[in-house]
Amino acid sequence: MSTSGSVPSPSEPAASADRPAGTPASSRPRRTVGQRILQSILVVSLPVLLLGLGARLVATPVFLWLEYHRPGFPADHWGMGTEERMTFGSYGMDYIMNLAPPEYLGGLVSPEGGMAFTPAEVSHMSDVQHVMQWGLLSAFVLLVVSVLAGWWLHRRAPGAASAAWFAGAWLTVLLLVAACVAAVLGWQSFFAAFHSLFFSSGTWTFSISDTLIRLYPTQFWIDAAIAVALVTLVGAFAVMLVTTRRRRRAAAASAAPWAGGRGRLRSRT
Repeated sequence: MSTSGSVPSPSEPAASADRPAGTPASSRPRRTVGQRILQSILVVSLPVLLLGLGARLVATPVFLWLEYHRPGFPADHWGMGTEERMTFGSYGMDYIMNLAPPEYLGGLVSPEGGMAFTPAEVSHMSDVQHVMQWGLLSAFVLLVVSVLAGWWLHRRAPGAASAAWFAGAWLTVLLLVAACVAAVLGWQSFFAAFHSLFFSSGTWTFSISDTLIRLYPTQFWIDAAIAVALVTLVGAFAVMLVTTRRRRRAAAASAAPWAGGRGRLRSRT
């Protein structure tokens, strides 16, 4: 006996209001252009945010104290002691992290009775201050944008934000690997290339007898780069771990309605 309508087979569940007829149950909803743009922002922002976090943690008197007191850190060839280094080095760290005028450093007097920093050194530290302030401000803006974009994607496209942050974490790792290879192959070239991105030529090179070099020798910058890389790497792996779990939960939640629908359909056959 034939009928005018067709009965869906168990292997082809009937179309629902959430899924048009003929669309496979396993297919994922296509992202809109706006959603993909927000995902791209999250991917690109994550390496910047993690690097900014690492740089901010290094630019503190705490890291300076750890450096000056760790075994093997090079001593000053002109006799500046650890406490004097801590004093003037902390002044330098504080200066680049606040809005103090150049006189904050320019008025310091060395133990020998002269000016602790030359005008060229103060000028360079002012450049560093501007770079740090603008960099941290930019990172804060990116953080706010990322939070808003992640919140919007979480509401409109569950799993999209986690996928973007997961990709951003991998991008962070790849950039770190490339930077580490460049630094290992030639630290001086890497250091010079990095400074040339932010400072004019000739404004960031000094004599080994200048205070900045005595306070922050080459070993200090190598250790600082390692610390920033480690903080960034740990942050990237933490993001991978969290987003992987969230993506699995989102995939299980999206698959549950279809699994339930197939079960009910089988129970009727």
